[in-house]
This record gives sequence, structure tokens and C-alpha cells, in this order.
Amino acid sequence: MFTNSKTAYNKAKKIIPGGVNSPVRAFRSVNSTPVFFESGNGSKMFDIDGNKYIDCVGSWGPLIFGHADKETVDSIISSSKLGTTFGAPTEIESTMASKIIEMVPSIEKVRMVSSGTEATMSAIRLARGYTKKDLIIKFSGNYHGHFDSFLIKAGSGAMTLGKPDSQGVTENIAKDTLVAEFNDIESVKTLFNKNQNKIAAVIIEPIAGNMGLVIPKNGFLKELKSICKENNSLLIFDEVMSGFRVSRGGAQELYNVIPDITTLGKIIGGGLPAGAYGGSTEIMDHVAPDGPVYQAGTLSGNPLAMSAGLSVLTRLNDDIYKKLENISARIHDGISSNIKETGVNANIARVGSMMTLFFSKKDCIENFNDAKNCDTNLYAKYFKSMLEMGVYLPPSQYECLFLSSKIDEDDINKIIDSNLNSLKKII
Repeated sequence: MFTNSKTAYNKAKKIIPGGVNSPVRAFRSVNSTPVFFESGNGSKMFDIDGNKYIDCVGSWGPLIFGHADKETVDSIISSSKLGTTFGAPTEIESTMASKIIEMVPSIEKVRMVSSGTEATMSAIRLARGYTKKDLIIKFSGNYHGHFDSFLIKAGSGAMTLGKPDSQGVTENIAKDTLVAEFNDIESVKTLFNKNQNKIAAVIIEPIAGNMGLVIPKNGFLKELKSICKENNSLLIFDEVMSGFRVSRGGAQELYNVIPDITTLGKIIGGGLPAGAYGGSTEIMDHVAPDGPVYQAGTLSGNPLAMSAGLSVLTRLNDDIYKKLENISARIHDGISSNIKETGVNANIARVGSMMTLFFSKKDCIENFNDAKNCDTNLYAKYFKSMLEMGVYLPPSQYECLFLSSKIDEDDINKIIDSNLNSLKKII
């Protein structure tokens, strides 16, 4: 079934570290070898062995309109005919900036970068420069990219490989990052009390998506905002995943909590590499060339990525979010019914079109420790069963499903039926 993929992987391992360009793709968390893909269309992906899958990952979020979306592809082609990069200003960068400012409540000015990691590392540098303080607080299990300051009790691939503290991160860098527990406001207060007037910012995934989907408790984000304000520290929302995904204005619109700085990625590139960070005019005017906080990038605001992203953002309206909610709710309800029917120890978390099935005896996953105690061996069996049935899921218990608006009635039924058969098979 995967003969060509295995051959391609063995070849790749000789010339690429681990055979992949991002660790979770190696499928080690599910005790398997990766599938190599050839093409995608709408809700479907096709591998190099000719197998077809319903895609429930969507390239980890950006493909809200599915694979090979005509409007997105047309925008990339049209833009490429004018030139692929200039290393100089283009008007489409300003058009994209205006669109982001229109949609995201916290942003008055925005700077484009080329990835989510660039966005978050730039955001904390800006926070330190603006507040003239050194320390940051992050949360266990939150992943903000592979920048040194964030690889401390991180989620995503670091969690998958069992190495949340990466080698190569120096002690001097690590000591400037304090770690709180997600959904535990007292752990945040304790850190502020122990480090008075030293904390520049708190950075958080307002909807945690890198230890599986973990939902913020009611009031948690608002309390976090209040604590930051009381201590003259900035609140940074990492909305690389949740931005434009859970609503037009992201998690901050959904929960009515306005951060000081927001980082974005995934959807704003329409499937091409892009990221951004933004906030109030006062804060953003500290970025060079207007201010003393330096950040630069040759391909920042790349015209192809801006064109692709704009083709997506301009179509995000109430109808699209209603459609995504309908698709996601039906899949959620179907899987919940299957869990009850089979009696398997599992629960499902969802916000909009982001979703995770956890194999756990707990009714709800609330933090990093809960996530770490999930049955990853059972998830591995479940993943492989679903893959064989033609449903492509995240190759790790610690990642989210991202559903597209192209998932149709037949897809929904197949996902639910395959889930039931897989649960029966593994218990």
C-alpha cells in the first residue's frame, strides 16, 4: 500500500536529517514511516502510491478552502508573471496589512515576515525592547516555533520526540524564559510575584493547538490580560493557528480579550510561507526603521504569498464560518457518539474547525500534564487504521485536525464511519 513512500523515505533519509524537513512528518509518534504526497484537490490528497485520502490536516491550518483552490492558484499565477520577489516595497504588502488591520481587533500596525517562528521571535524582541525588561512567561505545552527562547517545555514536534528541551539552547537563554501551567492562573501570579518588574511579556496560544487542542477555561484569558496590565507587561497572543481559523478575528474576537501583540501565520499565506506580527501603533513604532528594535527579512511580504493570502482573507465571511461550523460539529458529534458506543477511553475537544481526539481516561484535557498522560500507543494504532481506510489525520496525538470547507456529505459520513470501525478495531 505504501511501497513507493517507503522507497522515497529511505532515499530522503540519506540526504535530509531524518528524511523530513519538519520532525512531526517523520511519523515516529505513530510508529510508522511517512506517506509521501503527490497532489491534492479540494478535500482530497493523493500519495505517490496512488492512494486517496480525505485530508483532515489541511497543511496544519492554511487550507481553509482545500487543496488547489482555484482562486488561490490563479492569484499565485497572476502574481508570479509580474515577478516572484523584489526585495523592495510592493503595494500588495500594504493591501494585506490593511486587510489584517480590518479583521484583527488588536492590530493597528503590522509587520510581515516569512513564518510563524519569525513572527513570535520578533514579537518577544519587540516586547523586551518596548518594556525594557528581560523575562518572558510561556506555558507548558505551548509551541511558538523553534526559536531558542521557546524550546522549553514546548509542544508540537518537540513533544512528539520526547525532547521538549532542545540541545543547542544555552542556559543563559533558557533562564530568561519562565514557564507557567496552561489554565492555571495561580502559576502565572506566582511567577509575577517572584520576578517583580522583570517580566516583559506573557506569550500564549489562546487556543492551545500544539499539545492537541486544549481549550482555555472560562475567564482564564481575561485574568491573564488583567495580570499583565497590572504589572506593565505585554500580553502576546500566538494566533498562528487560531488566527482567521476560529473566526475572522481569531481567538481574541471569539473570547473578547485584546492582546498587546498578535502573531499570525498559516492562513495569511494561503499555503505559501508567510507570517506577521502586529499591535498598537505605539508598540509597533518601536520596530526599525522607526524604532530601535531591529527585525528584517529579504522575502518578508513576498508578493506571491501576499497574493495567495489575500485571495483567502477576502473570502472569509459569515457563510464560510457557518459552513465550517456545520461540517466540524457533525464530525464532532459523530465521533462523540462512537466513543460512547465503543466505550473507549477517549474524549474530543473542538473550537470551530480545530479538533483533537484524545485517548485518555480524563473527560477533558486541560493542560500539558493531561496531554502527556494520553495513550499515545492507542493513538498510533488508531492513526494507522484511519490511514488504511483513507482518512489522513495528524501523525501525532499532540496535534490538531484542521477541517476545510471542501469536506462534503460523503466525506463527513466516511470520517465518522471510519472512526467507528477504527475504534472497534483497536479496543
